[in-house]
Amino acid sequence: MKVGVVLNPIAGGGSLKRHWAEAAASLKANFGDFDLRETQASGDAERLAIDLAANGCELVIAAGGDGTASEVADGLLQAQDEIGHESALGLLPCGTGIDFARGLGLPRGIGASVKQIADAKSRKIDAGRVCYIDDHGALASRHFINIASLGLSGATDRAVNADKRKGRVSAKTLFFWRTVLEFVRYRFQDVRITIDDGEPVEVRMALVAVANGKFFGGGMMIAPDAELADGQFDIVILRAAGKLGLIRDIRLLYGGRHRNHPAITILRGRKVLVEPLGDAEKNGALVDIDGESPGRIPATFEILPGALTLRG
Repeated sequence: MKVGVVLNPIAGGGSLKRHWAEAAASLKANFGDFDLRETQASGDAERLAIDLAANGCELVIAAGGDGTASEVADGLLQAQDEIGHESALGLLPCGTGIDFARGLGLPRGIGASVKQIADAKSRKIDAGRVCYIDDHGALASRHFINIASLGLSGATDRAVNADKRKGRVSAKTLFFWRTVLEFVRYRFQDVRITIDDGEPVEVRMALVAVANGKFFGGGMMIAPDAELADGQFDIVILRAAGKLGLIRDIRLLYGGRHRNHPAITILRGRKVLVEPLGDAEKNGALVDIDGESPGRIPATFEILPGALTLRG
């Protein structure tokens, strides 16, 4: 098997890079020689994954956090569409957010993670595609594998990614405090949500999560019933309500105990359109895509059933 690895050297505050000799030895013991590529900036993992797929890699391992895994998956899906080469995705998780790996129940530790990839059978999972407005005002699109959302989560992503403590404190602690701080200053936004061919619903919301996986935000089980291979999104809508009460109830998300919360509605569907109501600038909620915030609504989210091959 021809194997490629995309390494984010700053993932987890650089911890994976510091222990790379151990990781490389484990990879070589399980797979033999492999092609290693390192990212230098945001977006590199997507480009490197396309290149590895084009060079015939049957397995491409994303070594990093959720952002790295998502970019690699995006690159592999683009390669399938453009050159017809299908590569499996493997995960060597390390980073501020490893929510996708958490949802898969992957082991912690380099050796255990590599062995999991080596021993696992490949399986098909769903992916998502989102079209949105980027920070320059242009229409953009990309794939995602875990959760895309909008509202409070987008603002929180930007705050977490700019926080100088990133990589030095636990992801759960950093995401929790940044979520609370951003929520205090967050202004609820008015949006129109259309699911499949249903009637549009207008809501004043704090958050809308379009979930393929279960976890986001450093361990919040926002979509407790989501499945990676059921051909549908779980759509979680957090409506505007008293901020003090909602801040108190954030803890419910960590155990997935929010299903019956009066401010939360959970729906299912294959296509979701979210548009700002009224003033587009005021209600143009920031988008979160697998832990990164590259733009804002209006946004369209579509499920791609069985589009990605996962090994792990």
